Amino acid sequence: MTSKPALRSRAWFDNPANADMTALYLERYMNFGLSLEELQSGKPIIGIAQTGSDLSPCNRHHLVLAERIRAGIIEAGGIPLEFPVHPIQETGKRPTAGLDRNLAYIGLVDILYGYPLDGVVLTIGCDKTTPACLMAAATVNIPAIALSVGPMNNGWYKGQRTGSGTIVWKARELLASGEIDYKGFIKLVASSAPSTGYCNTMGTATTMNSLAEALGMQLPYSAAIPAPHRDRQEMAWRTGKRIVDMVHEDLKPSDILTKNAFINAIRVNSAIGGSTNAPIHLNALARHIGVDLKVEEWQTYGEDVSLIVNLMPAGEYLGEDYHHAGGVPAVVKQLMDQNLIEDALTCTGKSLSENCREAVIEDENVIRSYDKPLKEKAGFRVLSGNLFTSAIMKVSVISEEFRQRYLSNPADPMAFEGRAVVFDGPEDYHHRIDDPALNIDEHCILFMRGAGPIGYPGAAEVVNMRCPDYLLKKGVTSLACIGDGRQSGTSGSPSILNASPEAAAGGNLAILKTGDRVRVDLNEGTVNVLISDAEIAQRRADLDAAGGFKYPASQTPWQAMQRRTVGQMDTGACLEDAVEFQRIAQTMGLPRDNH
Repeated sequence: MTSKPALRSRAWFDNPANADMTALYLERYMNFGLSLEELQSGKPIIGIAQTGSDLSPCNRHHLVLAERIRAGIIEAGGIPLEFPVHPIQETGKRPTAGLDRNLAYIGLVDILYGYPLDGVVLTIGCDKTTPACLMAAATVNIPAIALSVGPMNNGWYKGQRTGSGTIVWKARELLASGEIDYKGFIKLVASSAPSTGYCNTMGTATTMNSLAEALGMQLPYSAAIPAPHRDRQEMAWRTGKRIVDMVHEDLKPSDILTKNAFINAIRVNSAIGGSTNAPIHLNALARHIGVDLKVEEWQTYGEDVSLIVNLMPAGEYLGEDYHHAGGVPAVVKQLMDQNLIEDALTCTGKSLSENCREAVIEDENVIRSYDKPLKEKAGFRVLSGNLFTSAIMKVSVISEEFRQRYLSNPADPMAFEGRAVVFDGPEDYHHRIDDPALNIDEHCILFMRGAGPIGYPGAAEVVNMRCPDYLLKKGVTSLACIGDGRQSGTSGSPSILNASPEAAAGGNLAILKTGDRVRVDLNEGTVNVLISDAEIAQRRADLDAAGGFKYPASQTPWQAMQRRTVGQMDTGACLEDAVEFQRIAQTMGLPRDNH
């Protein structure tokens, strides 16, 4: 019989060889009501990493769900200790929540390593909380399981579904055309957020929570349950129970987050129409767990996978419908039937295939069978050229209007050329987009630079730029957009984004000029400015002589610190100094005593 692993918490609470420190640790953790009997019982101490707060409305329901997590932990014979995680609210944090993913990560690493915790429940939800928590658990490598807060209920307006984030773009068109006024604009957008929970569209939140389940870090069916549903509370209880068993089994993130798990997640991402933020976050997670995952592999493993989930922005339904249709397991089962799921262990102690073997589609309007997809070959295209070494394009959201205007030239299919219109940050864009002097027409290519991890800082969701009002009034709803920032996962724009290296890190977007001709070739996977190598060299020399690409000064200590060490988006925008610290609960031993 295999013996149970020694509990980390015993070094704090039951160490006769160090009576002085044991007494100090014990007496202070007893001061709010825990008993000596509990703390020295040999029961595992389970952390609840709480991401819900008034500053994080999307995750706020975790304040309630934590009670059910606690009940599950106690039921299974553990002792819960709840603690806060740095808040990350996508729609609330300025200049961008992207700045805070690594801040929450680095704080959680030191909590998980430096406190008497044997395992942890990661409460995930709004976009950046999911990767931040998973990255920290991977770095420390104690048993960990995630619990999604769940999407909001469906939004409705005059009998039609309104999707959070996605509706903003449609409302902006209606405002520009005069069909609604300012008050109508606000009312329409607000209709998309009817309850607690994260975006009810297939934005970054639904994407990352779905991928956490596909990676094996959540219980089956956990990702899609809407936040207010009773099933969400039950799932919290089951998650609390399961983490105690995982501690006894010594089932750690390193056992689950294998290369096969990441391949499965890439394929699920294509099938669900997932966000272009996913490669940034999963590539970061892979680096922190020590798995070699290149940005090009999102195309290698995902490009030929069909889109089968019919959710906005690529489709027409929302989060409640996704749950009722079968959620992630129903998608995985369709991929299993195509031999597209690799063998990979999950937090259940079983493989992903075992977890999903009996899953069925409950509504084929929402989750299609693989032989009747919304779109074939719907994964990401990875592009490169003389402006950047890599960028991502989400082909599943290429609209018919966009395809007809840019990609349907019989003499040059799936490729186009256009005049560049360059903006230095979103302020410049908002100030000038409607300026007739720019002469923006329906064949121009809009460029956004200065929006990456260093330049913004944190990488902002600003690449999906709307057309000028005068084009919207003519019925032109999308132009080609390219940039070194990100794009909201709720946007239906087929932008070319996450360009690396960014302008602020020496990428050639810094030397692009309005009026340059740029060629995009999806067949070749290239984006090139049509100027000579000699001209590129001269522009770079002129830029260097002028002191390099200019971007706003840091406004806080953290902005300055992150800028000094953050990497580019193709490799996950990690804190480069942090990547060398892996599986530290095993490699670094216990931390030193504090007295």
